[in-house]
Amino acid sequence: MKTIIAALSVAGALAVTATASFAQDVPDAVKARQGQFRIMAINLGILGDMARGKAEYDAEAAQNAADTLVAISGVHQPTLWPEGTDTMSIDGTRAEPALWDNLDEVLSKWSDFGEAAAQLQTVAADGQEAIGPAIGRVGDACKACHDEYRAPE
Repeated sequence: MKTIIAALSVAGALAVTATASFAQDVPDAVKARQGQFRIMAINLGILGDMARGKAEYDAEAAQNAADTLVAISGVHQPTLWPEGTDTMSIDGTRAEPALWDNLDEVLSKWSDFGEAAAQLQTVAADGQEAIGPAIGRVGDACKACHDEYRAPE
């Protein structure tokens, strides 16, 4: 039930983010994928602050953040990455054109993120010490894709 609630929350947040965030004419798929990344960043921030001691550890909040990351990992990615939505084709994205030449690899890296998020989910309520290494694996999974397929700001 918690997973269903988290997934519905994610879907609602994606819809709000996608409709409210952009003044320019960015394709809906780009808005949706950027919305999912914003939701990921918020939840990784919650967990990261707890892991580093910047925020008081809260088992329920940690579990909710980890549950949300797992829910995001279940979003069907191919629909969010149509060709022609890279940095060379439109403004408002940081997706490098090489991503589409290697989409199978990118989707594999997304699967790696999902596995790391699932591992984090299993330890999120186990205390500050437990989430540090698990959030590190999630960060490594994100970095693996960003290093090759995301343009710098």
